[in-house]
Amino acid sequence: MKHGKKYNESSKLVDRNKQYETAEGLQLICDLPKAKFDETVEMHIRLGVDSRHADQQVRGAVVLPNGTGKKVRTLVFAKGDKIKEAEDAGSDFVADDDTVAKIQGGWMDFDVVIASPDMMGVVGRLGKVLGPRGLMPNPKAGTVTPDVGKAVTEAKAGKIEYRLDKTNIIHCPIGKVSFGREKLEENFDTLIGAVVKAKPSAAKGQYIKSCSVSSTMGPGIKINTAKYIV
Repeated sequence: MKHGKKYNESSKLVDRNKQYETAEGLQLICDLPKAKFDETVEMHIRLGVDSRHADQQVRGAVVLPNGTGKKVRTLVFAKGDKIKEAEDAGSDFVADDDTVAKIQGGWMDFDVVIASPDMMGVVGRLGKVLGPRGLMPNPKAGTVTPDVGKAVTEAKAGKIEYRLDKTNIIHCPIGKVSFGREKLEENFDTLIGAVVKAKPSAAKGQYIKSCSVSSTMGPGIKINTAKYIV
């Protein structure tokens, strides 16, 4: 695989055989050659579970203390008093009768979908569109809730959803390079703490197999997770 000049320059500064302490690894990301935009820092956690089994699923949501650095656009499906609640919380969009058809027609100008429980019958018709994009509201992620105002506030404050992919890895953003090491470390600790807390009772053996962080255009940096393992 061919990589760009910036990636190759950064790779020379990263020891691929070393597991960096969290603060050291995140500082290295901040110090690597910069791209022409504010890169997102992502965290990748490989777990010792099998996502094919329902009792070994790892999924949830957590509010990062420093947010993700991304402006989050919310769409709320609600009715009655919940509509005003969503609007007062600052939701970008509140669904009306035309919204379902609009989404089925290709409109996707939103990042998070929130629904009150009594609207899931309507939202369910969009499963084939929202599901593959990871946008389907889910109680475990806090996006199916009677408290839509709180859900909107949390989403805009930096709430992220984490879940296993088919290879038993969780991929999540934890901020921007411009955040600096301290804020990135606070977000890192919050996310890995939530993942550790979500350990399924059916999980056997080593739970956190490995963890790495990377910027959008940079190489992966391995992180020593020994202190997080319980």
